[in-house]
Amino acid sequence: MTRGTSTPGTVRPGGRTARVRDAVLAAAGDALAESGFGALDLADVARRAGCGKTTVYRRWGTTSALAADLLRDMADQSVPRSDHGSLAADLRANARLVVSTLTDARQGALFTALIAAAAGNAAAAEALHGFYRRRIDEWAGCVVAAIDRGEVPAGTDPHEVIAAVSAPLYYRLLNTGQPLSEAVADRAAAAVTAAAIAGAYRTDGERG
Repeated sequence: MTRGTSTPGTVRPGGRTARVRDAVLAAAGDALAESGFGALDLADVARRAGCGKTTVYRRWGTTSALAADLLRDMADQSVPRSDHGSLAADLRANARLVVSTLTDARQGALFTALIAAAAGNAAAAEALHGFYRRRIDEWAGCVVAAIDRGEVPAGTDPHEVIAAVSAPLYYRLLNTGQPLSEAVADRAAAAVTAAAIAGAYRTDGERG
């Protein structure tokens, strides 16, 4: 779902302050992926980033604030939604992107750590919820386009459709531990597409 905090070819604005932020967020992501939120330490992040501890403490102050900023940056750098011209293809692309992210060695561990942090930290939870709101908002456009094309009924809730695509994928990651693959992604997308066409996600009280 995201390109991470530093991607070759990605143009990032700003001077030294922006470079320091990029380095610190990348270091925080590495530390979270390696050891989880409970072991996140601002001094260790500063060491990894090659900057002074006072810089990190002054700007972020707490590990939860640092995790929240990392999530905001991940949302800013996330891959934009695709437009393949049909709901089935768009939802399949969304599901495959989720699976690609969650099965990546670093990104999968990072998301697991951030989700675990959100379970016991209000600030981390708020930041995680904000990240997913932004991603769902981004991809909801493909459902709006499908409504306009007449593929799915008017009154279909775009946000509910997009959330339903990734729900079984995260369930596998966090609850069952079953492997994720493109085939699993495609089945999830196909199931949601069929349900959307049948009107399962209508919120206007006119389901057949």
